[in-house]
Amino acid sequence: MAIDVMQQVEERAEELAALGPVNEKLGRLDDRAAKLMRDAGVMRLLQPATHGGYEVHPREWAEVTMRLAQLDGATGWLSGIVGVHPWEMAFVDPRAQDEVWGQDQDVWIGSPYAPMGVLKPVDGGYEFSGRWQFSSGTDHCQWLFLGALLGDKDGVPLLDPPQLIHVLIPRSDYTIVEDSWDVVGLKGTGSKDIIVEKALIPEYRTVTYTSLVDGSAWRDRGLENPTFQMPFSSIFPLGITSAVIGICEGALAHHLNYQRSRVQITGRKVKDDPYVMNAISEAAAEIHASRITLLDGVSRVYDGVAAGKEYEFKERALGRRNQVAASWRAVRALDEIVARSGGNGMRMDHPLQRFWRDAHMGLTHAINVPGLVNHAAALSMIDVEAPGYMRPMI
Repeated sequence: MAIDVMQQVEERAEELAALGPVNEKLGRLDDRAAKLMRDAGVMRLLQPATHGGYEVHPREWAEVTMRLAQLDGATGWLSGIVGVHPWEMAFVDPRAQDEVWGQDQDVWIGSPYAPMGVLKPVDGGYEFSGRWQFSSGTDHCQWLFLGALLGDKDGVPLLDPPQLIHVLIPRSDYTIVEDSWDVVGLKGTGSKDIIVEKALIPEYRTVTYTSLVDGSAWRDRGLENPTFQMPFSSIFPLGITSAVIGICEGALAHHLNYQRSRVQITGRKVKDDPYVMNAISEAAAEIHASRITLLDGVSRVYDGVAAGKEYEFKERALGRRNQVAASWRAVRALDEIVARSGGNGMRMDHPLQRFWRDAHMGLTHAINVPGLVNHAAALSMIDVEAPGYMRPMI
């Protein structure tokens, strides 16, 4: 790696943390916070070396994301969400890579991947229209990956079976809907709506979801770094859960700082209350266990692909089960300490409540919904094939 990104983050940590309330008030990442992230090289962690990236072990990216989320939830969230897109860019046609990074290797790419648009085949590529929610960090991005369904010549989605495609689109071809991000948590992410109306997309700016799952995307590009051979279902959820866990770690730090000198209404110092101290310790252990589970999982998959292993559905499902469980375990632990913070911990000028809201907002992301993931994992454990509707997120 050209620079030690974690060290660069630490050098900017105090300022990044101070900008947290500013991000929330703006409803997007402050320009200064975005510059600090660029200067630290955060978004280059998974970027191809051919375009100035560092191609690090995904664990390193996860650890940087956790650290940023400890400082400010929105900043960490963007490290995890926006930071994964350079990884996918490694699979895109080199012509598209040059379009994005040819003049500026610090260009950010947003999303979302939900297939809310339709690609209609036309001469020269596709006509593309749709509307998407939750485009995190979009004010600071010049390109987006947008999820789409392939349609027929009339623009009607082909659904038997559906063909999911990720579309790379420049800022000139979409509209950001202002005032479309009014939420309880992660306000600073600026995850606004996006509208595309009849944009012309050349085929070389598309990636099929199937190719990301079956490994043909990296094989077709001849990519040798194991980072790019990781299953999509190992990489994309990693950024989100890293942010959620980091937010919980940040909340724990604020809670401990608050409890250090807090006196209960009875006049007893909290540090002398064995029940609160026990709850804090148990919560800290649960948050730490979540971190270790997540990092161990990604490290094992990395080692596996480096050794030539291919990950079948069952193994991917079990990995996703553990990833989802890590998110929920950390947030449940956070709830235990928040409940013991007293009313002052919920005052709007106290950072704890912001981290608490951010964590719960992060938990609502589709990648953290446990139902289908746990069902598919359980079926795999008893050697029953999971039906098709359970597979897209795995």
